[in-house]
Amino acid sequence: MKSAALGSPTSEVEVANVSPHGLWLALHGEEVFLPFAEFPWFKDAPVGKLFHVEMPSERHLYWPELDIDLAVESVFHPEHYPLVSQANT
Repeated sequence: MKSAALGSPTSEVEVANVSPHGLWLALHGEEVFLPFAEFPWFKDAPVGKLFHVEMPSERHLYWPELDIDLAVESVFHPEHYPLVSQANT
């Protein structure tokens, strides 16, 4: 007799941790750090809103409560995406 699989698969993306310096995303089986210096949109956001992240497609991250969209590629390679935010850092 075989056991049924337990639970459902976990989210493809989740915020793993938040610090005064940035946030960690668990994404595609890796953990990646997003420093507020490079992602200033998140710096003054309420922590509860940071944790509500969605992945509408494989290449797109969205924080609906903050109206922030990011390309997944920009998370792994921010050096390829010059900062365009007008937010104060």
